[in-house]
Amino acid sequence: MSPALSPVTAVGGAVIDAVPPGVKDWAISLFGTADKAALLGGMGLAIAALAALSGIVELRRRSAGVAVIAVFGVVGLVAVLGRAELTANAIPAPLLAAAVGMILLRWLVRWLGEWQTEAGLVESQLLESPTSGGPAGGASDSTAPESHVQVGIAPKAQTPSRRRFFQALGGTAAVAAVAGVLAATFRGAAAVVSELRSKLALPAAVSPAPPIPAGAEVRLEGVGPLVTPNKDFYRIDTALRVPVVDPGHWTLKVTGLVEREISLDFATLLAKPLVERHVTIACVSNEVGGDLIGNARWLGWPVRELLALAGPKDGADMVLSRSTDGWTAGTPLEVLTDSRDALLAVGMNGEPLPLEHGFPVRLIVPGLYGYVSATKWVAELKVTRFADDVGYWTPRGWSERGPIKTSSRIDVPRDGRSVSAGSVAFGGVAWAQHTGIGRVELRVNRGDWQQAELAPGISKDTWYQWKLALPLTPGQHEVQVRATDLNGVPQVEGRAPVVPDGATGYHTVRVDVKS
Repeated sequence: MSPALSPVTAVGGAVIDAVPPGVKDWAISLFGTADKAALLGGMGLAIAALAALSGIVELRRRSAGVAVIAVFGVVGLVAVLGRAELTANAIPAPLLAAAVGMILLRWLVRWLGEWQTEAGLVESQLLESPTSGGPAGGASDSTAPESHVQVGIAPKAQTPSRRRFFQALGGTAAVAAVAGVLAATFRGAAAVVSELRSKLALPAAVSPAPPIPAGAEVRLEGVGPLVTPNKDFYRIDTALRVPVVDPGHWTLKVTGLVEREISLDFATLLAKPLVERHVTIACVSNEVGGDLIGNARWLGWPVRELLALAGPKDGADMVLSRSTDGWTAGTPLEVLTDSRDALLAVGMNGEPLPLEHGFPVRLIVPGLYGYVSATKWVAELKVTRFADDVGYWTPRGWSERGPIKTSSRIDVPRDGRSVSAGSVAFGGVAWAQHTGIGRVELRVNRGDWQQAELAPGISKDTWYQWKLALPLTPGQHEVQVRATDLNGVPQVEGRAPVVPDGATGYHTVRVDVKS
């Protein structure tokens, strides 16, 4: 079986593909980055309910429950066949699961029927026994010679049922063992790749990241680190199971409207002149004040150098990037060929990419939301046109292009917190990727704007931290924040949802000031 694909993940992937954007946004807002665990848990409950249903209908009508399992197997097979990561050894899995399920169901139903029959026979024999005080009308007499009938019948009637019961348990255990072997296969493949990753020594960058300016981190309690640790970095993607990609087998193909198609392997990529840059990336599903955004130090090869080797043809205006699991993003060709630090990234914060963040290679593009740029486990770059191709989310209601919108966030104090009257320290972050932040301001109860202390940014492609102490009197107060970019353009005040191209509005917190 393919360690990256199973009937469950295939069906789950199909569900993710089919749900409308509104459902996806609801799931992310409700479960956050645990949305995949919630989906798998829901699928587990649904599978349990279907198993119970198949048992009930099989008892009432022969082969009806088997038909339910067969339909479920066909659904699994269709889902597996529709996944981009399909391999030949993944195809038998849903068929095998359905076959085992049908056999086990018939076995259990047959055992239950025989057990009920034998239980009825035992009851009948006991009722007919003279010692039972049954229809014969005789009084119960434990000393009568016929008492051996009761003692002798029950064990003989119960022994076959007991044996079949343990056989059924054994069959169930065998199914569980097979499932465990399949799960262990995936875990084993993941462990191998994890070990390869841990032993991978990344080359030094020929162009190291510029040093972080003094004072760039405000160091105010409640405000997170300027550079987000890998373990805390948000993860939003459609992969129910993290793709396991052996770097020794990884290749990237450049195809489409190019003068020369190119195939690049991992060793060749590492031998390229790599650059290192701090870049903040964000998910388009990030609500106003949300945390689906992070800043990291990325190591990679500029995409523009790869595309220059391929030679895009006239008329091309988009690059459709594809991951190993089939997910796609449509990125404007111009942002991958201009001077910005769009990277084929291999490193994150001084170590190889974590598996869940795209190991061995992913795309990082400053200034664009991830749904149109940040392809993980990238395997192909197709130079094409927006008129001819679309990325994964565009047909599902999202805009064709996704520039990150200027925004800001209050991290401390949190909404609804109680604080003491007097000088209250506020702090947070603001971002206008590939433009930079010019100033951050706060206002209390819709009053005049007061300029915050803006820390120096690492670069125009990262977020900036800020802080401001406000004198607050006892009572309830509403505090809002807004950012203005280096071009003098303020963030949009009007509230808008994340669909179709990112949320807008001022982040607002309400604090209860105690005397």
